[in-house]
Amino acid sequence: MTINNTKETSSRNQNPRITWEGCSVLLDINDGDRVLFSRLTAGSKIKIGNKNCSLQPLIGCTFGSSFQVEVGDDGPFLSRIFPSSEENIVSQITEEIRDNRAIIDNNTAQSLSGEDIEEMQRKGATGDDIVEALIANSATFEKKTAFSQEKYRIKKQKKYAPRVLLRRPFARSICEAYFKKHAEKIGFLRVDTLSLLLSLANVTAHSDVLVVDMLGGIITGAVAERLGGTGYVCSTYRGVKPNPINIVQMFNFCDDTCRRIVHSSLAELCSSDGATPLSTEQLEDACDARSQQNEESLSASVIDSVSMDESCNGNIDTVTNVDRPPKLCKSVKAGERAPLEVINAWKVNGFSSMIIAAPDLDAWSIGKELLPLLSYSAPFVIYHQYLQPLATCLHNLQIEKMAINLQISEPWLREYQVLPSRTHPHMQMSSFGGFVLSGTRITGGDQPQLH
Repeated sequence: MTINNTKETSSRNQNPRITWEGCSVLLDINDGDRVLFSRLTAGSKIKIGNKNCSLQPLIGCTFGSSFQVEVGDDGPFLSRIFPSSEENIVSQITEEIRDNRAIIDNNTAQSLSGEDIEEMQRKGATGDDIVEALIANSATFEKKTAFSQEKYRIKKQKKYAPRVLLRRPFARSICEAYFKKHAEKIGFLRVDTLSLLLSLANVTAHSDVLVVDMLGGIITGAVAERLGGTGYVCSTYRGVKPNPINIVQMFNFCDDTCRRIVHSSLAELCSSDGATPLSTEQLEDACDARSQQNEESLSASVIDSVSMDESCNGNIDTVTNVDRPPKLCKSVKAGERAPLEVINAWKVNGFSSMIIAAPDLDAWSIGKELLPLLSYSAPFVIYHQYLQPLATCLHNLQIEKMAINLQISEPWLREYQVLPSRTHPHMQMSSFGGFVLSGTRITGGDQPQLH
């Protein structure tokens, strides 16, 4: 049992572009109609419509592969499809006099009934066969424009031949999936805002980044992904219980990267600032209990299907695990307590940058405590869903002369549909992506305030 898990871990570290048993994946169904996270095991199943399909065919495939639901002798299954020239249809713009004005939508154009479709399915007809039959039996299909014909074909394909795109979970895809269906779980953090946070914080290789992540771990995972196994990302918190970072498990980080994701309480990091430093024994005793609790919760999450929320009833669904896999080996977990020597080094040298994403905390209160932990001239960014907490924090930072280059940014993103002769902004799009306060830390006192 342990040998198999060790092989699984080593294969995970060798080629992250190919799926393996036990890895996390993002499944995109029918071009974004449904998105869900899953942990690939031999017993995992996904429900598409009224069909339950095993995820076994997805193991060992490259990320980006497409699958289609087919019905065989043993029931529905996922069949891999490969792109062909026929699928990449480019509409040729010709002098076309057809339009849709003469078409009357009275539900009588389709001569194929529901009973006929069920009979075809019982005889083993594929989804593509049913779509072609629907097109052949439509009295108005030939009268439609080329664009309307394509929309009709896609609509029927999604119903009778649904497709699944195997996507690799990384910062962008995870953020987009959460924002689309459950934006409140990540504090309404949009993907362009996440990119701005990483850029303004100057997150580069060999950086030591201090993070306050109360958005489920999306910030911590994005920073660790950019660090690439170098430097450290330290998630700090008030009290004795670290903030949950369950989203980090979806990134499929290798052991080297997981070692660089650590946590340390604010009391530990600030123990030398006017307070009596904790001894080694006190620090270890204070953190062992927390590490044990985190280990139990993380191992339970690793065994189960990785999903956005176990109690989620939205469109980002969980995947049924019929055969629970054996417990993975205890190699390296993300979010372990930071080593004492590293904590002491941070107290002396400071962090190279800081990102705060804590909508439940006062921006000025937490920023005032954490800013002294940065090295001088280190950048910092604070994300909040609303503007007023950041405006108050900016005003106080100016009065206390703790930072320069202070500015509040409101990211704005417009998505476009890019298709032949029909490129335009999306009809439904988000107009809000939160606010970002950025600045550079300086030593307080007599320094002039620059703007």
